[in-house]
Order: sequence, then C-alpha cells, then structure tokens
Amino acid sequence: MRESYPYLQPIPTRWMDNDVYGHVNNVVYYSYFDTVINTYLIRHGGLDIHAEAGQIGLCVESHCRYAAPLSFPGMVEAGLRVETLGRSSVRYGVGLFADGIADAAAEGWFVHVFVDRATRRPEPIGDGLRAALRALMADVSDAGGRE
Repeated sequence: MRESYPYLQPIPTRWMDNDVYGHVNNVVYYSYFDTVINTYLIRHGGLDIHAEAGQIGLCVESHCRYAAPLSFPGMVEAGLRVETLGRSSVRYGVGLFADGIADAAAEGWFVHVFVDRATRRPEPIGDGLRAALRALMADVSDAGGRE
C-alpha cells in the first residue's frame, strides 16, 4: 500500500518501456527503482553525482516481485522507504503503483553500499545522506554503527 512508503515520486512510462506483450518489460521496473532512489538521494541527501571526489552508492543486491502489469501510456508512482540502515549500507523498499491503484503492481528491495568514489572501498554513510535516509524509516532497523 502507498501509505507504507514515506516518499512517492511520479514516473511517466515511455513508449519504449512496453514489450511485445503490451506491458512494461520486467527489466524496466529496476530502472524505476534506480530512478526513485537516486532522485531522492540527489534532492534530499545532497548526493553529487558529478563530483570527482566523495561518496557514491553501488547496488549490491536487488529483487522485484511482480503483481500486476504496468503499461504505456501511464504514470507510475514509485514509493520509497528505508528498511535497514547500516554503517555503510542501506536496504530500500520500493513499491511501484499504477495511477489510481492502491495495491502495488510490483514491490522489491535494493541494497546500496556507499563507497569512496576513487577507491571503491566501503565507508560510513555521510551525515547528510544518513539524515535523509533516516527520514524514510518507519518501524525498521537502524544498525547505527553496525552492518
């Protein structure tokens, strides 16, 4: 249900998202996941995707369960929450909703490990990002200094 996601973002479907079966192809759902997560991190967490230094999040795990089709033309509302917040990693919950439909067409998770951009070695999530991620938590685990 939409109510379990503190952040919602509309994403328009595109002609190229549909496959020969007349619905959004399964791989595009992961693109929607990536879009809602990174839009949130840039707008609310101060993630600078163009900086030469600093921290970036690398996807290390993802999963999607499909419940109903999405299709072009239409709007998808992507819901985002934080399920687990660790020292250098975060597990997001993502729900994709067709316009006007209460139940998710798809739900899944996406795990980022935050690393130094140059070395690609894990490092603690920066204060700005951590604050933005905590804002998306609702009755879930915050491991604080642990992984």
